[in-house]
Amino acid sequence: MNGMEIRNVCLCGGGSLSHVVAGWLAREGYGVSVFTRSPERWDRNLTIHTPEGGFTVPLKAVSADPAEVIADADVVLLTVPGYGNRDILTAIKPWLKKGCFVGGVFCSSGFFFEAMEMLPETVKLWGFQRVPFISRVDEYGHSAYLLGYRPEFRIAVERAVEEDKEAFRLWVEKAFGSKTVLLNNYLEASITNSNPILHTARLYTMFAGENEGRTWDHNILFYEEWTVEAAELMMKMDAELFRILKELPVSPDYLVPLVEYYEGHDAVSVKDKLSSISGLKGITSPMKQTAGGWVPNFGDRYFLEDFGFSLRYIYLLARKHGIATPNIDKVYLWGLDKIKSR
Repeated sequence: MNGMEIRNVCLCGGGSLSHVVAGWLAREGYGVSVFTRSPERWDRNLTIHTPEGGFTVPLKAVSADPAEVIADADVVLLTVPGYGNRDILTAIKPWLKKGCFVGGVFCSSGFFFEAMEMLPETVKLWGFQRVPFISRVDEYGHSAYLLGYRPEFRIAVERAVEEDKEAFRLWVEKAFGSKTVLLNNYLEASITNSNPILHTARLYTMFAGENEGRTWDHNILFYEEWTVEAAELMMKMDAELFRILKELPVSPDYLVPLVEYYEGHDAVSVKDKLSSISGLKGITSPMKQTAGGWVPNFGDRYFLEDFGFSLRYIYLLARKHGIATPNIDKVYLWGLDKIKSR
């Protein structure tokens, strides 16, 4: 990378992926810092529990001051929801080191669209198509669970020459420990069918229609209680997304249909697969408990992120190219209404 050596990495955000990625990269020997609003809640030693055991590693720094953690970072990775991208990019912009790579772990929620608008063209950009790990916080700022790995990463790198793109791909492959494929462009990282389709279809079938205004006696398990109805809607929305992709400058095979990704052939087999994935067990739904029972929490990240940002970009692309997407439209407009009325 024109002589650049990656030594220091800064994670921006304090969620579960920040914990796990910080711990993972620190174990790999990098100087890892965390940029967070709540540095006082973090310990300088971070413990990561994995399926194979666990490990504890030291962090280089944790701070709410970007000058302390961004200025020497060779790689920056935003791990915040879509609605946090602009605030983070504004805060780190003055402190970015020349030649550093600024990336996003949730590219489907608009990282590239925001970064291309806000950061100078001299800043190299990168991002994951899908998050690198399944993760969960154990004790905030102290420990987290790495619940699952991906056998392959797909990343996009923009504003860099081909030689630097390939060198950065090799770094990700080495640092994160899985085969890494370089996508053709940022659209292939930004437009996906994971959370934007998977989550929103499930939420719609959980809380719309005859379930409007209903209460439950428990917080629904998001995956373990997955339904055939949710799988059917997800597959319909996925088919509409693939019609949009035909109008975009993307490779025809960069994205795998969800029915294939989850090794199914119909709604029942997809439902069975999603409800049995060990790394997804115990994950609850965006709900809150009231005196009358459990109800949807429309202010939760699932709604703000997946409808307000992720599905929004897909909806807008369909409008731009004049493609009929009745299921995506129905789900997106319902979710948008719930966010506005919360």
